[in-house]
Order: sequence, then C-alpha cells, then structure tokens
Amino acid sequence: MPEMVPLAVPGGDGASAAKQLPVPVREINISLLRAQRETPEGAATADLTALMDEPPAPYLIGPGDVLQITVWDHPELAPAESGSAQGAGAQRAADPAAGFVVSGDGDVQFPYIGKLKVAGLTTEDAQDVVMRALTIFKKPQVTVRVASFRSKQVYVDGEVHTPGVQPINDVPMTLYEALNRAGGLLPTADESRLDLIRDGKSYPIDLTAMLERNISGSQILLRDRDVLRVTSRDQNGAYVMGEVNKPIFATPQHDGKLTLGDALAQAGSLNSSSGDAAQIFVIRGSSSATPEVYRLNAASPVAMVVANQFQLQPKDVVYIDGNGLVRFSRVLSLLLPGINAGMTGAVVTK
Repeated sequence: MPEMVPLAVPGGDGASAAKQLPVPVREINISLLRAQRETPEGAATADLTALMDEPPAPYLIGPGDVLQITVWDHPELAPAESGSAQGAGAQRAADPAAGFVVSGDGDVQFPYIGKLKVAGLTTEDAQDVVMRALTIFKKPQVTVRVASFRSKQVYVDGEVHTPGVQPINDVPMTLYEALNRAGGLLPTADESRLDLIRDGKSYPIDLTAMLERNISGSQILLRDRDVLRVTSRDQNGAYVMGEVNKPIFATPQHDGKLTLGDALAQAGSLNSSSGDAAQIFVIRGSSSATPEVYRLNAASPVAMVVANQFQLQPKDVVYIDGNGLVRFSRVLSLLLPGINAGMTGAVVTK
C-alpha cells in the first residue's frame, strides 16, 4: 500500500497560503515500470490519425501566385508576359518571378481576353479557361504553369537552422519536407516534442515514438497557414536538487528521453557524505491539484537499473533527502542562531 505523505500545493481558491494534502508515494520498481509501459497512447494516436487521414490534393491557384501562360505560335504575347510581373528596375530577392500575378480577387489580366478568374483552379483547369477565352485565335495551344508559388505557406519556428515561411508548391508539403526546407533540426531540438498548430488547435508530434511505431513523418501533410514549432530540450528538462554534488536542471537527450539515472548523472550523482540513497523522490505536477510522488530506494546497486528505465517528464522535480546526521545538523543550525541572538540581546541589555 502506498505511503501517504503531506505535500504543499497551491490553494484552489487563489489564496497565497498553501494547504497540506496527503499524497501517496509510489515506489519505483519493476511493477511500476511495467504498468507505465502498458499505458495506452490513445489520445496521441488519435491526433496522429487525424493528421494522416487527409489524402494529398492537387495544388489550387491562389492570390499572389505568379502564372506563366504561353500561347504557342504567338510570340507577340511573350513581351507582355515577361513584363507583367516585373518593373524596369533590377530584380530583388523578394520580387516575384516573371509572369502574370494573380490579384487579390483571384484574377489575371491577359491580352485579348481581359480579366480571367483563376483562383481555386488547378493549372489544367486554368489552361482550359484560357483556351476557351482566346476566341480571337483558332484552336490556340496554351500552356499554364505556376512560376512562383506564393499563395499558400507554412511557418516553421523553433529549433531549426532557418526558421521562417516555407511556401507550399505543387508537391504536397509533408512534415519531413517542411523540416528539411528549414535546414533540419538544431542540436538543441527535442525530437519528441513538436507542435503542429492548425485552425487554433495544437497537435503534439513525437518523432521518436512515431519511428518506434513504424510511422513516417512523410505521412503527415501540412496545410496552408499551418505553424510547425520545434521545442528546445532546455524547456523539457527536470530539476535535480537536494543532496547531490551539483544541483542542476537536467536536459533530455535528442530523442526527448530523460531517465532518473540520466538526471542523477548530470547532477554528479548523490553526495556520498550527506545524501540518503534510500530517499530519492520524484515529484510530478507539484503545482497542480493532483501531484504525484515517487520514491526510489537506491541503497542497492540493483536499484540503479530501475532508475535507468524510469522516464522523467518535463518539469519533474528530483529531490534527494539528507541522511540522519545531516538532518540533525540542520536542526542545530536552525536553533543555534536563535540561541546566539538571545544571548547577544541579553548582553546588550546588561
């Protein structure tokens, strides 16, 4: 039966004073590890399924796109095309390619035709529209292609080499393609915690878990205005404090995994002279209404095998309690200053 210990958590009524709640302490052992491994991942699987259900769709022309419209055997239209998107000055990096720019209303202006509505059409459909509108020519041969894709884009942010806007072209934008165009992940990236924000909803993506379940990132298609954010490993670590040689904020590995053994190693292990190996605590969700406390008795070397398999979660607190001598010395250090202050006051009074 788990041991009950008092733990201070913030009051639900917003009061500054903390209240004491009895929190069960669960022992970190083989049974606990087995139960955690058998925990279903239904929510994460459902989210991934929602992202992968959509089949790839053909690219639809939108406002801002630049079209290259070629009417074969009519070279007199070529100068109009080459000059329609560019000014007389030198071309800049942000300038669109030469061609016909689709207006905000979804129209293009073409010689002998005037305005044509092309937004929402594929290039094949737009080609048919131009051919039917060119009544001045007999059976014109027309080719329409997108010279510059500018109407649809995704934003890649966070721990990538070149964050920013990535345009969506006629090749479906997959998760891997978006990361590749952004220059790949930085060494500080946490591969287990990516966030895809779509229509005001955030979808967590764990690349490590996906590979373990034989799911490829190429199966996730990005849409227009999606935001893909790669978090840093520094944001998902755990605090290690108490009787350790180096209190630290332990950071996970590239795959996002951080075990209790890894965290203790980053903190320089227990302080052999003051730490109690039988009192290693992991406090999870300390600021929530339902905190969890785990304890590892590492007095036996076999227990460290369990520690190397117990996975920590972001913002966990690992606390190593002091041994009996350290606790006694701390009591004295709290009492002696008061005794000394009282003695000093008595001397001054005299």
